[in-house]
Amino acid sequence: MNVKAKIMDETAINRAITRVSHEILERNKGVDDLVLVGIRTRGLPLAKRIASKIKEIEGVDLPIGVLDITLYRDDLSTIAKLPVVNGTQIDFDINGRKLVLIDDVLYTGRTVRAALDAIVDIGRPSSIQLMVLVDRGHRELPIRADYVGKNVPTSNREIIKVNLEEVDGENSVLIVEME
Repeated sequence: MNVKAKIMDETAINRAITRVSHEILERNKGVDDLVLVGIRTRGLPLAKRIASKIKEIEGVDLPIGVLDITLYRDDLSTIAKLPVVNGTQIDFDINGRKLVLIDDVLYTGRTVRAALDAIVDIGRPSSIQLMVLVDRGHRELPIRADYVGKNVPTSNREIIKVNLEEVDGENSVLIVEME
């Protein structure tokens, strides 16, 4: 794989987190009944960063959960014979709450579809909103993010690689070209 461009550095990622945190608060008229759920793996640190920013702004700790969608994927048989399931951990009631689902990249929409199936198996939020750090287009399903850190048009030969300090040891978003 060949790095084609660095499209976000740590400062740009932090700016995007700050902006979407304000957008989430505006749209939901504050923090009442608001919960954040990150899609494993990079959605969780993003959810924690948004919760931290919202605490700075509103002085409230929001509940944060993590969702493992492995067993809900429609391509499960093609990705691994023995998929690794790390588990969902949502230690609060989501029924009747405004749930913000958080992920790093929105591409075909299949991950989000799997996440919606998983959420509905857990409970029935009053609404489910989607926040992604990067929307790269190429949707296969009618799914749209409510909050986007950055829109990045890509070709099908390109991959968006999100690196987060908590997982990868650095903060960056790269466009990588397939060889």
